[in-house]
Amino acid sequence: MGRIFISAGHGGYENGAIDPGAIAGDTTEAREMILLRDLVVTELRSRALEVLSVPDDLSQSDTMSWINARWRRGDVALELHANANAFPAARGARVYYIANNDERRQNAEQMLMALLRRVPMLSNRGVKPDTIAERGSLPFCRWLISPSLLMEVCFLTNPDDRYLLQTRRRDFAIGIADGLEAWSQGTELSEPVPPGSSIPEPPTYPPINININGQIYGEQGVIINGNAYIPIDLVDSFKVDLSQDPDIRRVSYRQVVYVKAIDLREHQISVSWDGETRTVLLRSILQICPGYIDRIMGYGKTSEVQLLMFLKGNHEKALLDFPDLPKLYREEGAIEGVNYDIAFCQMCLETNFLRFGSEIDPVQNNFAGLGAIGGGASAASFPSARIGVRAHIQHLKAYASTEPLVGELVAPRFRFVARGVAPLVGQLSGRWAADLDYGTKIMALLLRLYESADLF
Repeated sequence: MGRIFISAGHGGYENGAIDPGAIAGDTTEAREMILLRDLVVTELRSRALEVLSVPDDLSQSDTMSWINARWRRGDVALELHANANAFPAARGARVYYIANNDERRQNAEQMLMALLRRVPMLSNRGVKPDTIAERGSLPFCRWLISPSLLMEVCFLTNPDDRYLLQTRRRDFAIGIADGLEAWSQGTELSEPVPPGSSIPEPPTYPPINININGQIYGEQGVIINGNAYIPIDLVDSFKVDLSQDPDIRRVSYRQVVYVKAIDLREHQISVSWDGETRTVLLRSILQICPGYIDRIMGYGKTSEVQLLMFLKGNHEKALLDFPDLPKLYREEGAIEGVNYDIAFCQMCLETNFLRFGSEIDPVQNNFAGLGAIGGGASAASFPSARIGVRAHIQHLKAYASTEPLVGELVAPRFRFVARGVAPLVGQLSGRWAADLDYGTKIMALLLRLYESADLF
């Protein structure tokens, strides 16, 4: 039977102290998850299961390294989190798994159902691939050699969820332990060799086919712990240099070094899976020059239909109020020479795919969190969707270029921007928004858009 790694997720460990994570109702995410984790560990050990509790004084990257240094075949890993939202009504439990991995999705469903059976009052938010996260992926789902899941047990900012967690913590712990026990027992296992026993044969991993840009590759990959791995020599042919990336997981098998295919998404490679033929499908960026993909000034590559489908795929009712928005972004972006794909993805980030939020109302036609001038409202308002899109495009041009505007100025804070200081998406971080990962989040959405549009 494999071992179970369990981590109490919070904001991390920096400057000698635990980041509290989410804060609500006179408590913190760190406190609640550590208490819950300790109960889960106790419950699992009472069932004679071997559990490794990740130390709380580790940063996120150190947590991954700690687990990977101790991993052996058959182990599984779970990180516990509490969610938070500006809207107190948001509630429920969710489990994240690495995208395009059916086995891990089934594990996530098993974990969630085990928790809900013990705490049926919790809302079921379903299981989701980690690609829906703001940054496009979740490190705990990707950076570990071990099969891993991230569970959000409830919303700390919801009074009902918080009350459930604090008054029925043992039920939460038993439900999570039930799921972990079933998951770990269902994993292909490799027991440690007792002293004096013969050394077992090395593991044999099932082979898979590899398809690159529509052509079958001459060498096969392998499946390890439910993940597709490919020879690192293949990666070199994409002209992707992994030598300086410490987060890429390498496995040596039969004198060949393999890397996890899904990790290549961080290097502008599309990765998908054909279950019928057991083939991992890889596509490099052919139509899009990698040196220009993050340049704000340029031309978009998608069609109006592709933008529309991307938006609807993330929010079914997104276009009820703004049916012409993809068309408007393509037209206004082309007028000013701004890459409308980037502007559109920024809109998706700022409005949460046109769900908006408490600070901006849809009637304001403000799609990029643009501020007003003077002492009025904190967010600007525009008379139509087209003018709102135009203001967004013009404000982007202010950051990315010193060229004059083609159209009449409508962006309220255009003249306050130091022209040309941010020609690349990443340089919007800390400028357009205080979030230092702001540009990274836009780029994650852009890559998802190009992947959905089959532009890789």
